[in-house]
Amino acid sequence: MARLRIGEILIEQGYITQDQLQTAIDAQKQEGGLIGEILIKMGIITEDDMTSALGTQLGIPFYSSDTPEMLRPKEDQDLDKILPADFAKKNTVLPLSKTLNSLTCAVADPLDLLMLDNLRRITECEINLVIAAASALQKAINEFYFGGSSTKDGGRTSLLGAAVESSFERADDDDFIAPVKNDSSSADLSIDRLMEKASEAPVIKLVDLIIRQAIDERASDIHIEPFDNTLHLRYRIDGGLIDIPPPAPHLHLPIVSRIKILAKLDIAEKRLPQDGALSAKLENRKVDIRVSTVPTVWGEKVVMRILDKDAVPLQLTNLGFNTKQVEQLKKALGSPYGLFFVTGPTGSGKSTSLYAAVNETLDPTKNIMTAEDPVEYRLEGINQVSVKTEIGLTFAVALKAFLRQDPDVIMVGETRDLETASICVRAALTGHFVLSTLHTNDSPSAITRLVDIGVPNYLLTPSLVMILAQRLAKRICPKCKEPYEPDPAQHGDYKFNADLIYRPKGCSECNNVGYKGRCVVGEVLEIDDDIRKLIGDGASHAQLKDCARKNGMLTLFESGLKLVEQGTTSYEEVCRISLE
Repeated sequence: MARLRIGEILIEQGYITQDQLQTAIDAQKQEGGLIGEILIKMGIITEDDMTSALGTQLGIPFYSSDTPEMLRPKEDQDLDKILPADFAKKNTVLPLSKTLNSLTCAVADPLDLLMLDNLRRITECEINLVIAAASALQKAINEFYFGGSSTKDGGRTSLLGAAVESSFERADDDDFIAPVKNDSSSADLSIDRLMEKASEAPVIKLVDLIIRQAIDERASDIHIEPFDNTLHLRYRIDGGLIDIPPPAPHLHLPIVSRIKILAKLDIAEKRLPQDGALSAKLENRKVDIRVSTVPTVWGEKVVMRILDKDAVPLQLTNLGFNTKQVEQLKKALGSPYGLFFVTGPTGSGKSTSLYAAVNETLDPTKNIMTAEDPVEYRLEGINQVSVKTEIGLTFAVALKAFLRQDPDVIMVGETRDLETASICVRAALTGHFVLSTLHTNDSPSAITRLVDIGVPNYLLTPSLVMILAQRLAKRICPKCKEPYEPDPAQHGDYKFNADLIYRPKGCSECNNVGYKGRCVVGEVLEIDDDIRKLIGDGASHAQLKDCARKNGMLTLFESGLKLVEQGTTSYEEVCRISLE
């Protein structure tokens, strides 16, 4: 049986009347927001009243502001050492007592899954929760950690207020319903019931929190995966998937339905894959999110790709290429016509570099057009077209249309076939600057790949301007990186131009991984006269690579070793991402 709504609990506990609840519901329909927050603003209830009702709904003990001694941590347990002050202040959480490996904490937001997970990891304890009003908690935290002093910032707002500030659409719910287990199987829920469940406040909040926390953690993807009686939640951070404490399994269908509603997908279709998109406004920036669903034997899996343009530096000088490489790239991108390729495997940062390259060509006197599958970042001043193969709008079709649109610069998301490659080459030869990507292991391989799919050598020779191959290497955590003397016997006889290089160690800053963030490793192949002659002669990959290296090109491995010497990444990481 479902639990009472917050409004009903407030009436049952005598805090409000039915008429007052109806007044708040009417105000909510006009202004939006949560019913509890509205009641507090109207002066009908206090923050303590609302928190008490929330504690009743969630089954969590409530500590009142009228009993400050309840929020006084036990002495002689070193609780301030178990939980650092900055974490307590930022997350509005106060350690109260410790028994064996069990730590009792007062929190304002018991549904903040990531905070609770971090709390367990930092304290290395099992956590027992009690709930208290945010203002009372902040006062108790200041007294415990700072001797009563207060600060203007730090500390999360109450669960009732701005804990969730994203701009996702909200339903006109009149309460905050706790996630409870359904007596019947979720698979039997009707579409109307799914719509209702997806619009319940806890589901709205959970989806908001999952997305917000992923953005805060610098995640590129969110994976929501159903299995037999379990639900997995994982974030892809720095290229690897990290397990996050998941919601209860019975919330899978409502969560998926909520995401589908936001992404304008068919909530009733569960047998076929679907793709959509949504946007979130966080503080002063907009984040675009691509949504993909696929049916599995245990239900629909959802993957959300986070496209945070403000978090990604779409400028060549900010991507991490060395000074010489940036100069080479800018020189090539200044050409009036020609063919520029970015190459590498999936997840190597090709799209980011391609956008940065397009940005470099941005000029109010130029007509710039792109064909993408799909459009990832929306750029001002650029005409962007999303490819839709299901209706016949392929890269080749878009390119043919572009050539009738008087373009100066054309960007093609990916060159997949001979038709697309041939149009790119012809466009480059007829006075257009064309940028695109290929899936090859290094830059010389791009030439042999184009020849293999059928592009004649004599057309490549005059059209190619530059090929950039790249990888993303994990950046060593600056807080815990460990220096050591390089040993040529352990590093392929390579002699580093540095007395010390670094290896990962692991600390709380990097979640004991040893790496935090990623850096680009580039291989820039300039198409000079020597390379053009080899292309015309049908040279092999090895011949092209040897010539490029003689002319000064650093391979991916050699570029990576320079980053090792600078202390940016580790030798093992460079070996992982390169072929040598």
